[in-house]
Amino acid sequence: MDNIKIAVDAMGGDNAPSEIIKGAVDAVNELGSNIILVGIEDVINKELDKYSFDKSKITVKNASEVITTEEVPTMAIRHKKDSSIVVGLNLVKNGEASAFVSAGSTGAVLTGGTFIIGRIKGIERPALGTCLPTANGKFAFLIDSGANVDCKSNYLVQFAKMSSLYVEHVMGIKNPKVGLLNIGVEKEKGNSLTKETYSLLEETNLNFIGNIEPRDVPFGNADIIVCDGFAGNTVLKFAEGLSQAIMGIIKDEITDGFYKIPAAFLIKPFKNIKKRFDSEEVGGAPFLGLKSLVVKAHGSSKAKGIKNAIKQCEIFVENDIVLKIEEQL
Repeated sequence: MDNIKIAVDAMGGDNAPSEIIKGAVDAVNELGSNIILVGIEDVINKELDKYSFDKSKITVKNASEVITTEEVPTMAIRHKKDSSIVVGLNLVKNGEASAFVSAGSTGAVLTGGTFIIGRIKGIERPALGTCLPTANGKFAFLIDSGANVDCKSNYLVQFAKMSSLYVEHVMGIKNPKVGLLNIGVEKEKGNSLTKETYSLLEETNLNFIGNIEPRDVPFGNADIIVCDGFAGNTVLKFAEGLSQAIMGIIKDEITDGFYKIPAAFLIKPFKNIKKRFDSEEVGGAPFLGLKSLVVKAHGSSKAKGIKNAIKQCEIFVENDIVLKIEEQL
């Protein structure tokens, strides 16, 4: 693992730089990771002084600018050349780092990843993959979850191929089941995009199980859910909101009046439920189809999420997923 270095945007996210840097330190102490922290050098070093770790495992790369979520991504990438996102992506492009993690502006990370690192030859559109928790205690990999709102059928087939390799080698699910998000399970259901994609997926050597309806996604009926970025992001945002609403309702009910005493006995199971819905367990969403891995961590990520995003990068690089995607295509 000594030859794998992960560049981490220390300035991106709601909890930057403190939680980002703590996550990097935890990755060094727990995983033996090699990290390049990118951002305002004085700020990063001041934060690092709070921790004990192998100093040879973390280097700091100065970047004087920060891209905010309010900025237009293309303009920000073009004009803020010394931002933590642009500098970090260039470290990967130049071979100084193996992958890049950022909890900063999603648009800037995706735009910068595409233009700075570039696509794998043959990949028409990179796609963002997100892990959704399921009732069987595992995850369903949703791709595309927001990078491409308009898609062609051949894009979706490439998404399916890339994510099959990712899910098998990074998430450890052999021969993952691929489902096509649709309004019905029948082959003839859907719009022209889903019908064309269905026929193309049937011709691949993937473990394609046909259409899957949104209501079946939480039950783990498929390991991979393929869709365009508009539908995927809609499913993702609804799932996030619904899970928060349900957890809030349950908490209100069991801590109200008569239930307060028995609720004390339910603390552990509810902590377990919360853990299963915790995005920090996965670490972030991989942007697949680039020449090197870029992971978009959740904007509210804390140290645990950053550490797991770094771990995800290391597994990706160790398994040479980019080469596998090139061979697959």
